[in-house]
Amino acid sequence: MENSPAVIELRDARIMQDFHTVLQNVSLTVAKGEFAYLVGRTGSGKTSLLKTLYADLPLPEGMGTVVGYPLQKLAEAKVPYLRRKLGIVFQDFQLLYDRSVAQNLLFVLQATGWHDRAKMKQRVQDVLMRVGLSSVGTKMPHQLSGGEQQRVVIARALLNEPVLLLADEPTGNLDPDVTDGIMRLFLEINNAGTAVLMATHNYDLIHRYPKRVFRCANGQVAVINNEELRIKNWEG
Repeated sequence: MENSPAVIELRDARIMQDFHTVLQNVSLTVAKGEFAYLVGRTGSGKTSLLKTLYADLPLPEGMGTVVGYPLQKLAEAKVPYLRRKLGIVFQDFQLLYDRSVAQNLLFVLQATGWHDRAKMKQRVQDVLMRVGLSSVGTKMPHQLSGGEQQRVVIARALLNEPVLLLADEPTGNLDPDVTDGIMRLFLEINNAGTAVLMATHNYDLIHRYPKRVFRCANGQVAVINNEELRIKNWEG
């Protein structure tokens, strides 16, 4: 991936949450089509870093570019255009529980500028099939298992064919068997060309599916090498 263009590039970036600096002097690059993990203890800055990447938090200092959009100069009106090139997967699903799975996905397409009803319905069916849930469109979210709901969330993130998928603890609430299936789905998406940056606490997952790892600790972000990954206190 060294010669691939970057989908994420940060240089000397300061990451803030609620007026407090949580990470500073952050420099990292994720290449087009790369898969990388983001690790660190609770409160170490992982979620704040991801929120900065999708412009939910401002970048007050340093340089940052995500899928070609400069974060430090990004006008509020441009934020939706940035997010159309991203897929975002949350730990807590954030589905709308008053409407069906298909209606959840149609809502996102409408919000991101789709108008052709037939194309929208086809796109919903395509992404549900891709995550192995082609028959659940008419079901309500509460009728699905946790693993199925997370697959719906991934389908939602794929609607606009993102260049980059950002995932914040996507397996944090799932049991090991379901987690493995979700992870294999992320790898399939990555193998099809979408870059993935996944925040996780799952040590076993990283060992089973080794990729480059960024660690948030002590207000800094660093790449962990293979030797460090063998140490049990890898989050420290």
